[in-house]
Amino acid sequence: MRVLVIGSGYVGLVAAACFAEAGHRVLGVDVDAAKVATLSKGESPIFEPGLDELLAKHLGSGALSFTTDLKAGIADADAAFICVGTPQSEDGSADMKYVLAVAGQLGEAMALRAADAKPLVVVDKSTVPVGTAARVHAAIAAALRKAGVDRAFEVVSNPEFLREGSAIGDFLEPDRVVVGCRTDHAEAVMKGLYQPFLDRSGGKWFRMDPPSAELTKYAANAMLALRISFINEIANLAESVGADVDYVKAAIGADHRIGPAFLNPGPGFGGSCFPKDLQALLKVGREHGQPMMTLATTVEANRHQKQVLLRKVKAHFDVHPGVPAPLQGRRFALWGLAFKANTDDIRESMALELIDGLVNLGAEVVAHDFAAMDAVKARIGDKVRYAETPLAACEGADALLIATEWPQYRDADLGAVAKAMKAKRIFDGRNLFRPEALEAAGWTYHSLGRRAVVAP
Repeated sequence: MRVLVIGSGYVGLVAAACFAEAGHRVLGVDVDAAKVATLSKGESPIFEPGLDELLAKHLGSGALSFTTDLKAGIADADAAFICVGTPQSEDGSADMKYVLAVAGQLGEAMALRAADAKPLVVVDKSTVPVGTAARVHAAIAAALRKAGVDRAFEVVSNPEFLREGSAIGDFLEPDRVVVGCRTDHAEAVMKGLYQPFLDRSGGKWFRMDPPSAELTKYAANAMLALRISFINEIANLAESVGADVDYVKAAIGADHRIGPAFLNPGPGFGGSCFPKDLQALLKVGREHGQPMMTLATTVEANRHQKQVLLRKVKAHFDVHPGVPAPLQGRRFALWGLAFKANTDDIRESMALELIDGLVNLGAEVVAHDFAAMDAVKARIGDKVRYAETPLAACEGADALLIATEWPQYRDADLGAVAKAMKAKRIFDGRNLFRPEALEAAGWTYHSLGRRAVVAP
């Protein structure tokens, strides 16, 4: 099939590369000429394992190309995916101006299609509020009327369920594909696009109406966010009552009604999806007179959890309110800046809040990350120092703080780290190590939901 993918951000690039991998002819469209030029050379502007290889492979084969001209592929396209951003507005709702602008442009361009062409399937792939398919349909229809042409089209909701850091695998081997459509023609086009992936994974196909598909995306992210905040609160309670959250999560995760996924305590969720999507869903609830009380509490619990490592640092170093620069002269090594491993995404990253807190207390911070340092430099400049390696970040440090669960940190040589540091202290926001092992090695070790180890 011939596919237009409009928008070359995270979702759009992954979709374009993976549809090309399935044997479809894909044209990626973006208004940013510099980005298109970069992509056309096979250089991805985002960090996502496996993406560069797919781009190079299918640019070379001719299955994938990029342009700034939306009209270039409209005449013979079977489907056009809208993958532009839906940033959060001040009131928490998703800003739909980019999605609706693309819808209008598609309507204008459809005059280039033959009058007897099969209906173009326009696909909302961006995360959008309930009711967006109808708004996109109206915007396209208005543009067609203004142009004085009559062309057949259908609007489909097809939410993405990609995890940053493993998005290629999630797309190529989905556990489910959700399609909100009204006609058999639209479903047939979508099945033609996705069947190679479903054959590969054995994933499930869900056809439903567009509003249900739109709500499914928000509901899925809300449920995952809720699980994260729940286990974080259990971890905080475990510390207070002398329990070990590792035992608790293993036992409750063994219940088939619960399962083990998303039961790892951490320093709060971040990224481009969960925080924004929860706010958008809360806004929809308010608009329809349905207060989403569980989600509101989840948001508040996450806001509190993002300060968990800073609270532990303050307690350990006996920081009291009103004392100016109480951590003056202290140096902290910070491992991890991205909101999670295997990405360079720092949106809503707990590490940035931690940096602000430490610097405001007078501390010096030396940071390392395997992918996100350039993004942090662009955001905060020289507020911190940047180290080329995890070990270099630890030179002369009073304590090591771990904010991102890069597997390389778990495999670090703690003997070498101890020699580099001024004192053997770790504040582990990802529970990468076991307290017993750190205690035996003479470390002071603070983690989440487990007993603290304080070296004599």
